[in-house]
Amino acid sequence: MESSEQTKTISKERISLSIQRHSAAHILAQALKKIRKNVKLAIGPDTENGFFYDVLVDPPLKEEELKEIEKLMKQIKKQKQYFIRFYMPIDQAIDYLRSINEDFKVELAIELKNQGEKELSFYKNVSFDGSHEYFIDMCNGPHVEHTGQIGAFKLKSISGAYWKGNAQGPQLQRVYGYLFETEEELEQYEKMMEEAKKRDHRKLGMELELFAISEKIGPGLILWLPKGFIIKEELEKWAKETEEQWGYQRVTTPIITKESLFYTSEHLPHYKEYMFPPMELDDKEKYYLKPMNCPFHHTIFSLKPRSYKELPLRLAEFGICHRYEESGALFGLMRVRSMTMNDAHIYCTEEQAIEEFLRVIELHKYYYNVLGIKSYWMELALRNPKNNKYHGNEEMWQKAEAMTRKAMELSGLDYVVEHDGAAFYGPKVDFQIKSSIGRVFTASTCQLDLFMPEKFDLKYVDKNGNFQRPVCIHRSPLGTHERFVGFLIEHFEGAFPTWLAPEQIRILPVGEAYVSYANELFNIFKKNHLRVSIEIEETLAKRIRNSEKLKIPYMIVVGEKEKQSRTINVRNYFTGQQKEWELQSFLAYIKEEIQTKRIQEKTKNKTDKK
Repeated sequence: MESSEQTKTISKERISLSIQRHSAAHILAQALKKIRKNVKLAIGPDTENGFFYDVLVDPPLKEEELKEIEKLMKQIKKQKQYFIRFYMPIDQAIDYLRSINEDFKVELAIELKNQGEKELSFYKNVSFDGSHEYFIDMCNGPHVEHTGQIGAFKLKSISGAYWKGNAQGPQLQRVYGYLFETEEELEQYEKMMEEAKKRDHRKLGMELELFAISEKIGPGLILWLPKGFIIKEELEKWAKETEEQWGYQRVTTPIITKESLFYTSEHLPHYKEYMFPPMELDDKEKYYLKPMNCPFHHTIFSLKPRSYKELPLRLAEFGICHRYEESGALFGLMRVRSMTMNDAHIYCTEEQAIEEFLRVIELHKYYYNVLGIKSYWMELALRNPKNNKYHGNEEMWQKAEAMTRKAMELSGLDYVVEHDGAAFYGPKVDFQIKSSIGRVFTASTCQLDLFMPEKFDLKYVDKNGNFQRPVCIHRSPLGTHERFVGFLIEHFEGAFPTWLAPEQIRILPVGEAYVSYANELFNIFKKNHLRVSIEIEETLAKRIRNSEKLKIPYMIVVGEKEKQSRTINVRNYFTGQQKEWELQSFLAYIKEEIQTKRIQEKTKNKTDKK
């Protein structure tokens, strides 16, 4: 039974949004098949804010048909059709899919057969009493119990897509939709999207020259440009300094490994679709690019006998990982195929686990508060015992869930509970952060894990000389560089606080006669480790506009008065205020601002208010 304190902490318990969105993709396919009998279905996953389905249909779908499709989907939701999962032997499934002309599903089924699968999962929609069957689709799920549990949704667009992301393959159409818990949240999201267009990290990233994506390199693979690299590097430097103070030790692990490691961790059986294909080297061994760092850190722990006196052992790494995301799911910095993760694994005793997990939550709070992120909460994803994807025994799950909940309650932060969204080896906690325009991002995932120490045979000697299994806590407060910088671009609208800004000061001499004084200032700022530049070309008015456009925190204009008085005229981008400073006073001021990582709020002007 939940305590009254716990009941206050939990905002609400709900079905995972990802499950609702996956279920919405299913009824989108159902509606499409009813409206266009000749539709061939490809894939239909959930996305960060909704869902989509890739289809082939002749003649192609038109945008004006979305209203009719959406109307039918809402009728299906209202009918509360029940989802029933069943399995077919693989050969029978292939024959069935051929009989209904689902060519893309046949191709997927054959691939699964070649990978050793013996049966395939299907879902069918039936009436409450089971007397009527509406629709069947091949899918691994999970889905909601019935269509009435699907949240508020809206179809938003149709775009082109290639089958399996291959430009040489069939050209498909992708039907996108949004989905949220309530109509109010959906309406709020649509308004937010209008504001987000101005803050789109892809648009600002190009304008501010932070990062690029090139077809010559490949989709989902980020090129960090010099200015973007500075932001990434400042975040990493801060995290490393912080983690050292919080008792972490740094390690580095390879980006590839033998496939046996991922069989031990069970990522190959359960996560293979998100892993890049293997490389077969000279010794005929298969090697995989790592999608996560966990198995490598477990291996480091197991390299020598461990004593309880070493625990908690906190191993941290900014590890480069690769995940084969579907091409349709790739989105700027937010969803990529190569990422650098602010990862760490804490190995501790069961008695230490709650306190250590609480410290992880406190570290998240510290980072977010420094960055001026005021709205954030946790989501606890639990298992559904009826779903066979989860491994480990009942006692393990009960213990892991109880310890996780206890730490979350002690933190004082709000959290919600989602059912059936846990990792296959344990419950997980997602940290959700809301940007300044109300857009919600999943910043990081933390887990209290009792399963992997068993799989990797991790142990330590307790004070009585007996072997015990450690608890492993997975944590990544700053997530990946890619996703977190993408969030910060949109959160700050490209106007980074001074300590993160790629360029902190720009010096603008009024004319040629003042360039020497500008150079003198430049050298002083450089010696004080400030990121500074001088712009001489173009008119002063245009150079001021350029500095404003690039959102540089401080603009210094130098002319005759400044040269004679040996002062500087400083304009603050955030406040719009212009002030004359004595050089050493300004140096002390900006150094203090950087050291304390102070956030300056952008003052709204009349245009902003409109």
